[in-house]
Amino acid sequence: MGQLERLAARAADGDTAAQAALIRETQADVWRLCVHLADRQVAEDLTQETYLRALPALARFEGRSSLRTWLLSIARRVCADHLRTRKRRGLVLIGEDTDLAALERGAPADEVAGTVAAQDVLDRLEPERREAFVLTQLIGLPYAEAAEVVGCPIGTIRSRVARARADLVQALVAADHPRSRRPS
Repeated sequence: MGQLERLAARAADGDTAAQAALIRETQADVWRLCVHLADRQVAEDLTQETYLRALPALARFEGRSSLRTWLLSIARRVCADHLRTRKRRGLVLIGEDTDLAALERGAPADEVAGTVAAQDVLDRLEPERREAFVLTQLIGLPYAEAAEVVGCPIGTIRSRVARARADLVQALVAADHPRSRRPS
């Protein structure tokens, strides 16, 4: 049994210090997944919602996968629920006239531009490819764990990551050569 699983067992028994430690140990990965599956503006709320769902369910955690995989599966469902709700409402979170630099207050301008550009390229990926890429390349899950989080075969994750990489390379090449994108 790993450290996270031991913390989870104590947290399930009502140990608030263990609950806090569990959140501290896993929060960065949950937040990163939420940022990339939803967006930065709601990532904190979605992260909090993930823990609101996960902590009461800890007693039912059976250990068939790692705790991290289980928790990221919950975060994925929280994000999916959020996106379905947002789609039903027709909500637009960032308009074309939004000052994107204002979203990253305190960061240097070139860092903001790089962050916004990178997020924009990731956001343009097909959702399944983005999800597989974020889980494996940004969060660092092994392909097998990412497959468990998503609920698909490992080969599907490998394929989605490969296609996401190809899409990202194509987007970067197009950004470096804007003339090739202009209609003739």
